[in-house]
Order: sequence, then structure tokens, then C-alpha cells
Amino acid sequence: MIDNGLVRKRVLQQVLQGTADANIRFEDLRSLLSALGFTERIRGDHHIFSRADIAEILNLQRRGSGAKPYQVKQVRAVIVRYKLGGEVK
Repeated sequence: MIDNGLVRKRVLQQVLQGTADANIRFEDLRSLLSALGFTERIRGDHHIFSRADIAEILNLQRRGSGAKPYQVKQVRAVIVRYKLGGEVK
């Protein structure tokens, strides 16, 4: 059995390190954003994440089973700017 909390913490670490943006799984990034309190809505193949106390809206799309590297970079920028790293459960 996989502990989802550990997976999200591992993904958060990968995102913050910025050394493997092309290797982040799309589903893991979705799970991380949900754990950080973002709400998701889907329009076609766009997964749009928002949170009331954050000005930016994050728009994610799949690239196969992975997330697009430039979108991982955008997620990292929001996590760092709003100091969300300690909120993962």
C-alpha cells in the first residue's frame, strides 16, 4: 500500500528542486495541488487550479503520462512565492 502523503512530499521535493521537471507525473502534480488546497476544474484537456488566497491560476495539461515541464516551473514559482511548501499533508 502506498502512503499518498509520502508520495506528495516526494513530488513537492522534486518540484522545488527543479532538476527533473520533465519527469513529474501529471497525476502526482494534480494530487500535490489538491493537497495544497487548490480546487480543480476541467475544460477539455485543461486542468485549471485556483485557490481563493492566490492571485495566479494554474493551467495544466498532460504530455503523455507526465506534466509539461514549463507548467511544473509555474507550479514551483507559485509554491515558492506563497510559501506553500509546508502545507502538504
